[in-house]
Amino acid sequence: MNLIFEKSTGSDGINLTDKTDNIDFIPSEFLRNKTVGLPQLSELEVMRHYKELSDMNFCIEKGFYPLGSCTMKYNPKVNELLSSLEGFNIHPDVKDEDAQGCLELMYNLGNALLEITGMDALTLQPSAGAHGEMTGMMIIRKYFDTIGQARKKVIIPDSAHGTNPASAKMAGFDILEIKSNSKGQVDIDALKHVLDEDVAAIMMTNPNTLGIFEENVSEISKLMHDNGSLLYYDGANFNAIMGYTNPKLMGFDVVHLNLHKTFSTPHGGGGPGAGVVAVCEKLKDYLPVPIVDCADGKYYRNYNVSNTIGNVKDYFGNFSVLVKAYAYILMMGKNLKCVSENAVLNANYLKENLKKYYNLPYDEPCMHEFVITGETQKEQNGVSTLHIAKALMDENAHPPTVYFPLIVHEAMMIEPTESENKQRLDDFINSMVKIAQECKNNPQGVLDAPHSTPVKKIDEVLAARHPDLNYKICE
Repeated sequence: MNLIFEKSTGSDGINLTDKTDNIDFIPSEFLRNKTVGLPQLSELEVMRHYKELSDMNFCIEKGFYPLGSCTMKYNPKVNELLSSLEGFNIHPDVKDEDAQGCLELMYNLGNALLEITGMDALTLQPSAGAHGEMTGMMIIRKYFDTIGQARKKVIIPDSAHGTNPASAKMAGFDILEIKSNSKGQVDIDALKHVLDEDVAAIMMTNPNTLGIFEENVSEISKLMHDNGSLLYYDGANFNAIMGYTNPKLMGFDVVHLNLHKTFSTPHGGGGPGAGVVAVCEKLKDYLPVPIVDCADGKYYRNYNVSNTIGNVKDYFGNFSVLVKAYAYILMMGKNLKCVSENAVLNANYLKENLKKYYNLPYDEPCMHEFVITGETQKEQNGVSTLHIAKALMDENAHPPTVYFPLIVHEAMMIEPTESENKQRLDDFINSMVKIAQECKNNPQGVLDAPHSTPVKKIDEVLAARHPDLNYKICE
């Protein structure tokens, strides 16, 4: 289409409805018969507009991002470059012989993840963590159906990851919640009380959402397996244990990994992600198809999986995420162990410094994240956890996850990841201490926060229920 520039309302713009262009191929019912009333803008003005919007957003490249349970680590930009290489930009319907490079990458990635998790087989298809959860639970459901056991219950600790109940329910299971003990771990007596022949599995996150390692995981595994039940491992917190232990050693049968968390792909805003699911030997015949295999030096898509649950995602899910994860694993090598070591060290450093100023509901050594609360501030000065989170936005830090896990009132779940150095951690500590002091000396200032952000305090409930997305011309 030939575009022309024209003067309109004092700006140079591009007219996309040039009368000299033939648009007969567009059905008349799809054409406007009157102007929309949008302003004419130059390309420079449009670019400045979107740059300004970009500057208003917060990201890991802009400041500290301790979003608990999300592992918002730094993502090396070289991974983005590698994933965009021309050789990876092929149509997914090409024949196997014309996709050998891509298939080899997925095969090698799969083997690396099996070594890291200790499991025996996997699928790369699921496109997110919750998608991986549902895939894993579908595998468990199909397994019991195949062996003639109609088990309908799944046990979920109250410290499990938040999407677990929905994933199990969507796979057709009934949910049994069990409470945590005084150490923030699975209560063994509560587990024994609900464990019967109708229980298919338990879904656990280890470390759990309190950031605490389940020290009785071996006993839990024995109890479940002696009952003929399976164990599902939610990999949301896998960043804490790489190289030190793995789900297989803990006795788990099904594992999902968030490649967009632990293995360094930018996430947020809906994706993209990858929720790889790995299984033990007796469950490998239930994986989705196809899986990537190799024979005689040739890589191919294998559809010969006897009890497969079918296909859970077009082709192999989000392939670019797989490329980035593979690049990250090759880059880190055996230093993946140092990732977990530094993530745990950073979290404990923050916890020990902040527990003097905020309530610490479980004073246990944490793993990669920990939970403190704003209960004291709320009781003494009327400043809630949400107000503290808003005040952090004035300190060039993203607020941590708040009000989760639900078992802790006024919760703040903080995960620094391995990416941050001591200076940045000290800055965050100083900001949190400053806010705690302001809660005492000037609570109104915290209640009115944030003060320096492009958008100030808003009614979030009203904004969610009645969003105003209309363009309005100023008179």
